Amino acid sequence: MYIPTAFREETLGPLHEMIQATGLAIVASATAQGVVSTPLPLVLVPEEGPYGTLYGHMARANPHWRETLLGDGTALFLGPSAYISPSWYPSKQEHHRVAPTWNYVAVEARGPLEFFDEAGRLRQLLSRLTARHEAGLPLPWAVEDAPEDYLAEMLKGIVGLRLPIAHLDGKWKMSQNRTPPDRAGAAAGLQAQGTPAAAAVASLIPE
Repeated sequence: MYIPTAFREETLGPLHEMIQATGLAIVASATAQGVVSTPLPLVLVPEEGPYGTLYGHMARANPHWRETLLGDGTALFLGPSAYISPSWYPSKQEHHRVAPTWNYVAVEARGPLEFFDEAGRLRQLLSRLTARHEAGLPLPWAVEDAPEDYLAEMLKGIVGLRLPIAHLDGKWKMSQNRTPPDRAGAAAGLQAQGTPAAAAVASLIPE
């Protein structure tokens, strides 16, 4: 991922927080047949390895896991994003040398991609994923709520994924290359839109 210095985030805490807040990633692999990708909800185990380890699962019918992998796999997490209009910049009135852009957060995790289908590991993975995403719901569902015969059939239809993170990069493209007045204008323009997505990006633009 191309990351200009002004947009680079290297602190492990914010990178892990964004992964956990996003949840869904695009998992991509280079193979002899070309690049293959699958959108997957992933769970981070932060204490496993220097940058943490990602776990998830995909359908057994998905050919992704059967391909011969060439090099590391990549998990790309996309956080808050929004269009930025040049009309929000005070500098537009001064010289008009402004252009539209897009502000966004992206975290890229790379490492050796492993697949597994042992029933015990898959059940443990499902329990971890479920606990992660059901937390805070008024009536949280647990794997144990499903009948054992149904669960056994479901486990036969999936393959587990493990990605120990060897490289972790973050890109916070939040108008850092603009002047403070232009950044303030962009944040105000986003807030005026009145949507949660725009407000989330506005909150990340530095003063």
